[in-house]
Amino acid sequence: MVAFLVCAIVICFIIFCFAEVSSRFTETGGPYLYARKAFGPFIGFEIAWLAWLTRITAFATICNLLVNYLAFFLPEASSEFWRTIIVTGIIVLLTIINILGVRETAIVSNIFTIGKLTPLILFILVGIFFINFENYSFEVSPDYSSFSIAVMLLVFAFTGFEASTITAGEVKDPRKNFPFALFMALGVVVMLYVLIQFVCIGTLPALANSERPLTDASFRFLGRAGASIISIGALISMSGALNSAMLASTRLPFALAEQGQLPKILSATHSRFHTPYLSILLSSAAILTISLSYTFMSALTITTITRLIIYIATCGGLLALRRNSKEREAIFKIPAGTFVSITALLLCVWLLSSSAWREVRDVTIVIAAGLIFYFIYSSIKKKSRSGEQKIH
Repeated sequence: MVAFLVCAIVICFIIFCFAEVSSRFTETGGPYLYARKAFGPFIGFEIAWLAWLTRITAFATICNLLVNYLAFFLPEASSEFWRTIIVTGIIVLLTIINILGVRETAIVSNIFTIGKLTPLILFILVGIFFINFENYSFEVSPDYSSFSIAVMLLVFAFTGFEASTITAGEVKDPRKNFPFALFMALGVVVMLYVLIQFVCIGTLPALANSERPLTDASFRFLGRAGASIISIGALISMSGALNSAMLASTRLPFALAEQGQLPKILSATHSRFHTPYLSILLSSAAILTISLSYTFMSALTITTITRLIIYIATCGGLLALRRNSKEREAIFKIPAGTFVSITALLLCVWLLSSSAWREVRDVTIVIAAGLIFYFIYSSIKKKSRSGEQKIH
């Protein structure tokens, strides 16, 4: 419970930074755009590269968890064959929805949101009457390292808010709407997650060993029928998260192409639906590959590390953009912005320090790959421009 609350405080500082920075821009790109404007094209590209990986590995994390919950109804879903079929079907369906348009994607997200909140609220309202308060006592208190790792991994549960800012170019009045939406999302999520965790700890003694904690906890106080309802709610919730992850990841190559940092062809839009269909298809292929290759924990750890690096860029970008008189003024300006930004940076560094060497190594390789790609593509572009000038 303490780890949940500490993580909520960390995310609160980060969201303050995002609220101000997002209120400066109307273009597509989110954290990539902020880093590019604050620190230049190279840092911007690296953040976009990591943001793309973040969304893809987030999708893989949730998709693997969804299969685990689906196995409550269809035990064979956990087999490798059916896992492949289910994951592929989900990705194909969401790809089609994204090609149809951002409005269709938003409608699907709204349906998922309504569908998931009802069983989660039921879980809280009923489960709170079956709490065993002895479950909250510590036999052995967690050490500093374990606590830090717990908070770091919880970042994944609280985040995803930055994905909405990536699609700013397709949103009405994003400079005014994003700050309000970010704070509303934070308030609802913190309240809901803390209450859900409170009920899970109080009703499920073997919580640490559960692969489907909501299902297992609800089974104890709602029976088989209640556990089925909660499992359906969890499936709806994860489907909505997958829809959001797909939307964000498919727009990043498009944003990079618009800025001339990826081949121009990726900025092409569909003649009928006006969506970046080539960017969507490229991202969907990468999502399918990662989702079928990564386990839940490996994808979770990598997406958390890359996400924290992206947050560092935006929180630091707040200070840089405040000093840049060429950029438009922020509609929403946080009080004590310097203090908030520095605190958010320090908190992110603290969480990153809890990362295991293996995951840090993997992310470092990805960053290096982005660096190599950036300079190769930049060199090709320079040679192309030079050739065109010689012809003229």
